[in-house]
Amino acid sequence: MNMFSKTLLNWYSSHKRDLPWRDTRDPYRIWISEIILQQTRVVQGYAYFQRFIQHFPDVKSLASASQDEVLKLWQGLGYYSRARNLHAAACSMKGKFPTTYEEVRALKGVGDYTAAAICSFAYHLPYAVVDGNVYRVLSRYFDIDTPIDTAAGKKLFAALAQEMLCVESPANYNQAIMDFGALQCTPQQPQCGSCPLVDSCGALASGRVQQLPVKQHKAQTVNRYFNYIYVRAGAYTYLHQRRADDIWKNLYEFPLIETDTDYSEARLLASPQFQALFASDETPVVRLVQQSVKHVLSHRIIYANFYEVSLPECTHSFSGYLRVSQDDLEKYAVSRLIHQFLEKYT
Repeated sequence: MNMFSKTLLNWYSSHKRDLPWRDTRDPYRIWISEIILQQTRVVQGYAYFQRFIQHFPDVKSLASASQDEVLKLWQGLGYYSRARNLHAAACSMKGKFPTTYEEVRALKGVGDYTAAAICSFAYHLPYAVVDGNVYRVLSRYFDIDTPIDTAAGKKLFAALAQEMLCVESPANYNQAIMDFGALQCTPQQPQCGSCPLVDSCGALASGRVQQLPVKQHKAQTVNRYFNYIYVRAGAYTYLHQRRADDIWKNLYEFPLIETDTDYSEARLLASPQFQALFASDETPVVRLVQQSVKHVLSHRIIYANFYEVSLPECTHSFSGYLRVSQDDLEKYAVSRLIHQFLEKYT
């Protein structure tokens, strides 16, 4: 065992986080936890993990559920492709979780990191994880400025992580380096003064701790403008399911008009897209109830207007949309943006 690994394992023995998915070697539970934590903080992910396992305790129960059920349970976590991929992968397993790295890596939605985590935690196979914490710890300790978001950087750090791995205890080592990055070698204000690697840290010696790791590309943010039509037709409203390969795929939402800029109320109501929603013999009562609601996603900012449209219960408008009882709205998986509107307004 190299000194780097030994030091991390010693640190981990007294600093490891108490997380519910660490008390099991069940690959299914480990898989669920890792997918949840891909884009979610541990504090938020804990409740979702518990609820998910309660509803779907094993591969068979997840595979037998509908995708709508899975998306509804996932509601609020974001990055909904994770839920769709979980369901698709469970359906492909035929009731039994795979046991080799190659089989696990082939599951839909599972990349190198997740496959290494599952195989090392569940089966104690010697595969090193490489996530944001690992990139940070290794780049700082070895003072490496190769950008981590390039092919060369990914290859370099994957090889280095595997070289540093303690093959006698891959599960503990992988947990140790990730916890070390999360608690000790943090992105901002790392605890260098109490770091057990302080005497051999390359970035500390070169004065580059805050500059590492390096990223070459920065994704540009795109603004999008959504105009939602919340229909009140007696006891009913209207929804549709997003089918395009876009954000919130397969989630439900109110009838939507997306525009290239932030339309005024008068401009939207005069638009052909708005007029096409209504039967020719009906005159809706329209009211702007929420304006320019800002909703931030990764690389996207959505500005949403919500219009309430009142129509008779027997309306012929909104043909092609799903007619839903107001009381049944909670049964449908919706985005956080829609959910927050419903919580505030209904």
